[in-house]
Amino acid sequence: MSETSQQPSGPAPQPLVVNIQYVKDLSFEVPGAPQIFTALRAQPQVAINLDVQARRVQEGQSVFEVALVIRAEAHDAPQAQNGQAGPVPPTVFVAELTYAGVFTLNGLPETAIEPVLLVECPRILFPFARNILSDVTRDGGFPPVLLQPIDFVALWQNRRAQAGANAPAVA
Repeated sequence: MSETSQQPSGPAPQPLVVNIQYVKDLSFEVPGAPQIFTALRAQPQVAINLDVQARRVQEGQSVFEVALVIRAEAHDAPQAQNGQAGPVPPTVFVAELTYAGVFTLNGLPETAIEPVLLVECPRILFPFARNILSDVTRDGGFPPVLLQPIDFVALWQNRRAQAGANAPAVA
């Protein structure tokens, strides 16, 4: 009777592991405080700028830091004077948040790494960043900024299209 020395191999590693999520940078300022609170005529108009950044934590490893960089800048509603635009409205508040996560990718084909880092990882981080931004603006004395869902696939495709358009033509 012969024994085979087959060891049960454990479960296959998950292709995407979230190691940690954290606030990397957070800033909230109200340049015109306290006067802005009495001068504000309507709910401020908020402009949102969002970027996704990804970088390898250590060369030769499949561990990456992915960061959502969000800037929300609010201005008082502009006053029209005699049908013409008035002066630039004052800045009500500026909120800047970099919310990041460290992810380990296991056994993914090379072609899948970029979309996982720039689409799937931000999808995981987004709800947490959205809540932090909402809380910070509310705690700052303003209506909470509620970010609408982001189409990270479209954001990634636009980034790729821009990178392709900026690539030098090969002669």
